[in-house]
Amino acid sequence: MLRSRMHNKKKLFFFIICVIILMIVLVVRLSYLMVYKSLYYSDKAEDVHQRERVIKAARGCILDRNGEIIASNKTVCTISVIYNQIEDSEKVIEVLSKELSMDAEEVRKKVSKVSSIEKIKSNVDKEIGDRIRAYDLAGVKVDEDYKRYYPFSTLASKVLGFTGADNQGIIGLEVWYEEYLKGDDGKILTTTDAKGVEIADVVENRVEPVAGLNLVTSLDVNIQKYCEQAAKKTLEAKEANYVSIIVMNPQNGEIYAMVNAPEFDLNNPYELNYETETEISANEKMDALNKMWRNQVINDTYEPGSTFKMITATAAIELGVVNESTGFSCPGFKIVDDRRIRCHKTTGHGAETFQEGLLNSCNPVFIETGLRLGKENLFLYMDKLGLMKKTSVDLPGEAGSIMHNIDNVKNVELATMSFGQSFQITPLQLLTATSAIINGGRLVTPHFGVMTVDEDGNIVEEFQYSETSGVIDETTSEKMKSMLEKVVSEGGGSKCQIEGYLIGGKTATSEKLPRGNGKYIASFIGFAPADNPEVIAMCIIDEPTGIYYGGTIATPVIREVFENILPYLGVDYSLEKDYTD
Repeated sequence: MLRSRMHNKKKLFFFIICVIILMIVLVVRLSYLMVYKSLYYSDKAEDVHQRERVIKAARGCILDRNGEIIASNKTVCTISVIYNQIEDSEKVIEVLSKELSMDAEEVRKKVSKVSSIEKIKSNVDKEIGDRIRAYDLAGVKVDEDYKRYYPFSTLASKVLGFTGADNQGIIGLEVWYEEYLKGDDGKILTTTDAKGVEIADVVENRVEPVAGLNLVTSLDVNIQKYCEQAAKKTLEAKEANYVSIIVMNPQNGEIYAMVNAPEFDLNNPYELNYETETEISANEKMDALNKMWRNQVINDTYEPGSTFKMITATAAIELGVVNESTGFSCPGFKIVDDRRIRCHKTTGHGAETFQEGLLNSCNPVFIETGLRLGKENLFLYMDKLGLMKKTSVDLPGEAGSIMHNIDNVKNVELATMSFGQSFQITPLQLLTATSAIINGGRLVTPHFGVMTVDEDGNIVEEFQYSETSGVIDETTSEKMKSMLEKVVSEGGGSKCQIEGYLIGGKTATSEKLPRGNGKYIASFIGFAPADNPEVIAMCIIDEPTGIYYGGTIATPVIREVFENILPYLGVDYSLEKDYTD
């Protein structure tokens, strides 16, 4: 019996010890939670009793070089409901379905959903939002938001790009400069009870949004309009797939205009810019939209054809392989190894100088020149002039060159490369290379972004772009300007002549693959004034019907553009030729 009592005392002792230990643990835990973690759980408790609604930041505007707004914002509304605050659900359903033109059952599902806040519809016109607000329906929230608005509708659509439902950039400058344009959203914090009902007489906490920065670009609305008019007219007249025009300052790479006709409506970017004969599937429509949004001058590559002869000529002149008066003979073709490569003039040009070969765009002259140069030198100057890499233009999706591996280039490949076949580049790459040829040998970066400014017009950041000097000698540049001016004044580019101006340039007519399919690309690059270029422009016509020669159909397009923009830009008449410093 004594042993039993001793055993019970031990059990009681251990029980008391356990209770004491448990009490100590609880005290320590409570102290930790109430002292060290008090702020954390206080915030948690506050979060439970706060409802957060986002206040969208105004997206920064996009402006042209003259301050014209080309992308702005339109005030719209987001309509939401708070389940626990709705007093008359049938009235809410009736009003919202009527004002928002929505199916009543669709609205009912959202109104009946038990959630802290349920979005009914976004991007609602402000006028409609104001009408809904006037009903003063309990549980219905009308928050103002912003929707991107493009005042010129289709202007530079494939350059500017557009935004999605969340107001974030999708393509073009809108996505490239997203971090500058987007701004920082604000929020409204509303205090609620445990059931989620907002507590009356409690002031809302607001974190104000910060608007995005405005982007100033090098685009010029007037020049863009001139180019779009010319491109649209040519597109319709030649029934082409597309017509592209680029206008740039060859001295610094600022792009004044970039057209890819047909353009599309930036305010309705998910509507095709043409009618389909039959109904298409969702996947087919998405493919069609992606094609419609493509910016051909940077997203697509092509065989440049005879405009590339400027590159071959530059390398040959600089290395002393030829000079302007070097003699050649064109019988209408040239045999290279086992290949007979013809000239566009099948009867031949006969005896001609290198300058005349450039005027006549004679393939045999450039085949012979390329063979004298050698593949190493041709590739060297293609690299120097930026054709072996992307231009780094400030737009997404830029394509790169499609080139032979130099080890695989034999005489035939070298011959065809010399006059612009058997490889592919982008139009913008060629325009940038030509700029280096005519600006004294500086390879510039083509670009749109100039600076960002705040709402008051104060400069926040000026963008800097890389430039490589000395890619060719200035003397070579002077010779090339003189030779290319003669192409317009005396040769195949004569349809670009404008009285009072010296204009230089080069035409091209390139046959698309596979050869013999009867599909061509007509193009022309022109610059003015030829002796001291201030502007360079390029036109590409893809698969024109009827006459397809670049000198006949592309050159007049640039002449029309120059007739409009040279006086506008204040370019002086070049009454005398001066190709010296």
